[in-house]
Amino acid sequence: MGKRYHLAAAGAAAAALLLSACGGDDATETGTDSTSDTGGDAEAAGSVGVILPDSATSPRWEANDRPLLEASFEAAGVDSDIQNADGDTSKFATICDSMINAGVNVLLIVNLDSDSGTACLKKAQAAGIETIDYDRLTLGGGASYYVSFDNVAVGGLMGEGLEKCLTDAGKETGANIVFINGDPTDNNAALFKQGYQEYLQPKIDSGDYTLVGDQTGEWDEDIAGDAFEQLYTQNDGAIDGVISANDTMAGGIIARLAANGLNGQVPVTGQDASVAGLQAILAGDQCMTVYKAIKVEADAAAELAIALINGEDAAGLAEGSVTDTVLSVEVPSVLAEPQAIYRDNVKDVIDDGFWAAADICTGDAAAACTELGIE
Repeated sequence: MGKRYHLAAAGAAAAALLLSACGGDDATETGTDSTSDTGGDAEAAGSVGVILPDSATSPRWEANDRPLLEASFEAAGVDSDIQNADGDTSKFATICDSMINAGVNVLLIVNLDSDSGTACLKKAQAAGIETIDYDRLTLGGGASYYVSFDNVAVGGLMGEGLEKCLTDAGKETGANIVFINGDPTDNNAALFKQGYQEYLQPKIDSGDYTLVGDQTGEWDEDIAGDAFEQLYTQNDGAIDGVISANDTMAGGIIARLAANGLNGQVPVTGQDASVAGLQAILAGDQCMTVYKAIKVEADAAAELAIALINGEDAAGLAEGSVTDTVLSVEVPSVLAEPQAIYRDNVKDVIDDGFWAAADICTGDAAAACTELGIE
């Protein structure tokens, strides 16, 4: 937490960029404004505006982040306006302007890219509004604070996971692997890749692994599936392991493997500990996922926002910093630690309250849950 993290400027250059990261079927309906009426002295306490990015790249934004943030603000007597940009930069800008015009005291955003995120943050700062980057750092945005996970560590866990699963499959050496990366406009995707590439590079340099494909899946199940299928064809089916940067894309890749009768035979990583991802792990179709305790992240962001609204010393809440390489400044940061999830510790995610057993243990997953003591 006290370390300094340097964010690659490449993401900013690609679309001018940060899980988690990282399958939208579990998400609740989006596109509807959500204002929490606290019933307390909300006007005196102030208000916070939150812009979530979409509901397609991961179910977390609507299923987890929204209710967790709403609950924290309501408990503190703070009015919250939480809206979803639905992946649309124009809608993102419109929401931003409306929140600034409404006079929120704090604006907390998950950017869609660093250009549109920066435009929003600069307008807020000019209006005297405190700003927090949530989950993704907006390069060049100059946010007051940044709350996320150690995203290089997230990628490192994926790299370690792929190595473990390849070893378990008897492919300690001679393995052809591919990377299906996240959206290049998301700086998190660059950090995740940094993590898994750094972890796996010694195996590549030694010749134990050969990287035979490196493409983006853009956080989209179908795009990721198409990218994998192209690489599979180009390599005449000789692919032994797949780094998929999140569970949504892993679902598309696993579907293509299943079409070739290879699901469960080629290790595929993931991230987000989504319902679909955990069920795929229980079924043996996905090697592992990375669990990011979103409650920890959401609580930290809410605590910062509430402290800023109440005029308290928020600086003491940030134990680390991240370098914005565009502005060459350190952004005070709270960075939570991720956890690798394999079949034998899926129960950890349930025990933590992230999902209920009833969410996961349905259909074909029910028998595996009984075997693993998930109830």
